[in-house]
Amino acid sequence: MASTTPATPASVAPAGVTTESSTLGKTVINDSVIAKVAGIAARESRGVFALGGGAARAFGAIREAVAGEDKSQGINVEVGETQVAVDVTIVAEYPAPLQDVSDGVRANVIQAVESIVGMEVTEVNVTVNDVHLPSEDNSDEAEARVQ
Repeated sequence: MASTTPATPASVAPAGVTTESSTLGKTVINDSVIAKVAGIAARESRGVFALGGGAARAFGAIREAVAGEDKSQGINVEVGETQVAVDVTIVAEYPAPLQDVSDGVRANVIQAVESIVGMEVTEVNVTVNDVHLPSEDNSDEAEARVQ
């Protein structure tokens, strides 16, 4: 008697992949794509200087020099079958009101993920990790004054 291996249903996908089937075929969206969409939307928000924590930004600067900018830096997504939860870590521009910046990031991420990816966003948690001061951009001038 020949042994039979149970068939894997077509709707089962590898971890980190969202699928949707129709009569015409299957759509597969990797979690990294959802994170990239959320990252682009967060960066476009008013009052956001950068995404990610200190270490992530340091590694991101090295990665950007070698391979280009990582659009999903500072973004973590948890993806279900039809819903997404997003965690965003930002550096806000000073003196932007932090609650307004967070609300803007939240609104942009929800709008982008729901319209582009087509999945419901259940929550967007925003962590303000740092505040960027405009004087930090002019650090060469400050060093010249102290010499």
